[in-house]
Amino acid sequence: MKILGIKSSHDGALALIDNGKLIFSYEMEKLNNNFRLADFNLTFEEIESILNKYNYSFSTLDHVAIDGWRNDKEEVLKLEQEDEITILKDLELSKDFFIDLKLAKYGALLSETDDVLKVCNAKIDALNLSYSSYMHVSGHIFSAYCTSPYAKNNEDSYILSWDGGMVPQLFYYEAKDKKVINCGPVFLMFGGVYPDFAYEFTPFSEKRKDHSISGKLMAYIALGNKNEELLQHYFRIYNDLEANVKSEINIKNVNWVTEQFKIQSKEICISMGLSSEDVLCTFHIFLENLLIEKLKVLVDKFPYSKSNFCFVGGCALSIKWNSKLRNSGIFDTMWVPPFPNDSGSAIGVACCVMMDKTDTTILDWNVYSGPGIIENIEENDTYLSKSFSVKALAALLHEKDEPVVVLNGRAELGPRSLGNRSIISPATNQKMKGLLNKVKGREFYRPVAPICLEDDAPNVFFPGNPDPFMLFEHTVREDWDNRVPAIVHLDGSARLQTVNENENNVIYELLSEYKKLSGIPLLCNTSANFNGKGFFPDLKSVMEWESVNYFWCNNKLYERKEKMDLYENL
Repeated sequence: MKILGIKSSHDGALALIDNGKLIFSYEMEKLNNNFRLADFNLTFEEIESILNKYNYSFSTLDHVAIDGWRNDKEEVLKLEQEDEITILKDLELSKDFFIDLKLAKYGALLSETDDVLKVCNAKIDALNLSYSSYMHVSGHIFSAYCTSPYAKNNEDSYILSWDGGMVPQLFYYEAKDKKVINCGPVFLMFGGVYPDFAYEFTPFSEKRKDHSISGKLMAYIALGNKNEELLQHYFRIYNDLEANVKSEINIKNVNWVTEQFKIQSKEICISMGLSSEDVLCTFHIFLENLLIEKLKVLVDKFPYSKSNFCFVGGCALSIKWNSKLRNSGIFDTMWVPPFPNDSGSAIGVACCVMMDKTDTTILDWNVYSGPGIIENIEENDTYLSKSFSVKALAALLHEKDEPVVVLNGRAELGPRSLGNRSIISPATNQKMKGLLNKVKGREFYRPVAPICLEDDAPNVFFPGNPDPFMLFEHTVREDWDNRVPAIVHLDGSARLQTVNENENNVIYELLSEYKKLSGIPLLCNTSANFNGKGFFPDLKSVMEWESVNYFWCNNKLYERKEKMDLYENL
């Protein structure tokens, strides 16, 4: 069965599955230098053109599925229950051709009896196109399970879905019967409380429209310290609020708990005179502890196996929460897909169809299934170009001690660059982190991730186990922090990506050759993009960016004739 999945709102995306194999997933932010989290913005003709690149067309598809969503957010939060049907208004499908889409609901707070595969069938009459829609939460559930090792082994698994618009909701998938059991909410706050609370304090109070706050906050908290008294206040406030609505859990009351928590907690923080760093660090730890404590209590109520656990939704992008969950002892093993946020929703809704309409439960997928790089360079007076092997690139990095933009093959899925749309540099220079943050236009406290040979990772990091998608926290070992200072975060942690030969042979070769020259098995890795936009889609964009002296693509080096002094004023 050929299934086209579409995420039609923010983090817009288009994904194609053919008989259980992911053919591609195109996120809007990775096309045409669109802004990060861009809404779906492809016309019908552009969708057809993308399908044609892979020898498909609308006429050859068996099923089109669109991710569920919600009506006006402010109105939904006043309701006890969501409307079963959502109308997404004025979606542009062609020049001057707008339609209203009928969609399934979001699934912010499901009851025990809600069917996660309940389908909303509809038709775009003007195109004679029938489609299905499944709840947004359902896309999260199946994007996690179908890509997991548990699906490959036909095993049961708990699945926790938590994003900005929903409470943390726990499910259990019974593989034998292909049945999802709704276990209920873990606690009663929307995931959006994480950035929303940060907006109440400097330096985030002036950035209310900055949707990248959550990632910045995860980095910023390293500047602070836990305040035990404040932590107890957070717990007291939440527990009192939860007790007030425990007998009547609905969306309206969850929103009241979320809003009141922010109001009452802010008052306490102001009265205590604490710094923003300590307030937000303690808040992060509070949510982390609340999640683990409440999750353990909920899981213990059920007789199901605790062997397997999937975590999905935007909140699963927190490497600290992921590591705490993995180390909590609640479950034996844990899986987080590399696209846990809405970047995976087009894949997820296509997986809903696969689960609902076929016998296939396993998705055959590769993380490098995004758009291919566009080599659109013309001769110019600024750059020289020449054939350049991966081995030569390793030597250049070692000798020049400068960042190089590396563009290779198809783009990564999800929000994190994993070597194919990356700025790569040595990690041995004390100034490198500052340089990378400068060329990226980022705050001083932002970390730079290491990309490391999988076999060497345990020697440099703790725990240092395989982490190919940058989803867990590692600590830099003491005998290495001075050797690779650029990848050490302010709290001594690192958002590690490990690489073996089968996962990315180009990056594996680069790291191996660099290690031969330097004795160091890792390099710095940060995303290659304009500030606030998705990964570079083409070579021309790197030239227009004009922030480094070198970039490399498909065994070819592009070098500025007139070199910039990148370390100036650092």
